[in-house]
Amino acid sequence: MHKTNIRMLVLCSLIASMALIGCKKSNLVNGKLYLYNWTYYTPDSVIEQFEKETGIDVIIDNFASNEEMFAKVMAGGNEGYDIIFPSSDYTSIMIKLGMLEEIDHSKVPNLKYINPLIKEKATYDSNFRYSVPYFMGSSGIAVNKAYAPANYNKDWSIFADKRMAGRMSMLDDMREVMGGALKYLGYSGNTTDEAQLQQALDLIVNEWKPNIVKFDSESFAKSFARGEFWVSQCYPENVFSEIPEEKWGDIDFFIPPEGGMMYIDNMVIPKGSRNYDSALKFINFIHRPEIYAEFLDEFGFPPTTNTKAEKYMKNHNYFFTAEDMKNSDNIMDLGIDLEKYNNIWQTIRYQM
Repeated sequence: MHKTNIRMLVLCSLIASMALIGCKKSNLVNGKLYLYNWTYYTPDSVIEQFEKETGIDVIIDNFASNEEMFAKVMAGGNEGYDIIFPSSDYTSIMIKLGMLEEIDHSKVPNLKYINPLIKEKATYDSNFRYSVPYFMGSSGIAVNKAYAPANYNKDWSIFADKRMAGRMSMLDDMREVMGGALKYLGYSGNTTDEAQLQQALDLIVNEWKPNIVKFDSESFAKSFARGEFWVSQCYPENVFSEIPEEKWGDIDFFIPPEGGMMYIDNMVIPKGSRNYDSALKFINFIHRPEIYAEFLDEFGFPPTTNTKAEKYMKNHNYFFTAEDMKNSDNIMDLGIDLEKYNNIWQTIRYQM
């Protein structure tokens, strides 16, 4: 073989290799999906199955609060993300600011499985034009029956029960605590009426706060599990994750009949997403009933959001149902009226 032919062969091989590398690089760029989700809110098994079925690599960044997420997005940190998972109040803000792409419903046929109750509660985007519900959940009240007196009230007035003074906690969350008081008084948990807010302040400060050890959103579940708290306003998954399953029978979790504050976490596609179609594929994949059942089983969530997932679930020990939330109010963006809540919360937390 002549050297000239060898050189030509090597050159052709090099060109072919570079072309393959270029194709591979292009596929990798277009075959990625960037999620920005709450910490510990995306099951590994679901991600792995999506990657296997589609060949799309999923990269996940996490946030711990809506405020953290929104601050990063507003600072330009959303560049490169394809799906973000804000709660309803921040979804509303992002819609108003024109930050989101519209959802092409023709590419998300599994929207048909969304619980109709969510349409009623999701007034910020009831037709899912810019958002698709990820999970509808709620806080509530957990009572350790091994310690609490047998005849406690199963409503918000439990926090006025002096028999359990020094054994109760409430969330360190302005909207949750004030929302509970407002609902107990018969008002909307999103009211901006100053007279109603004053009544809520008086109720919390004069009747509830004297019996509460502290407002706590971080360590309350461990304290509850140790028997230090007998009653806690909480998210049930936090409490039950700290208690052995054989002792779950000692715990009474309920959403007060007058309702409380609930939440809807959503999937949204930010403006500028470079993988819009892949994002829609993922959103549709999540709401495939058997896939959504995996998500619920992973975290012990009830089937409040997807109407067909329940029959695929392995876990049927639900802490609450969608029906339990029928009188609850979804936490909404209050705009400039949020300052009214901030001022009252400062009084509740640090004065009197």
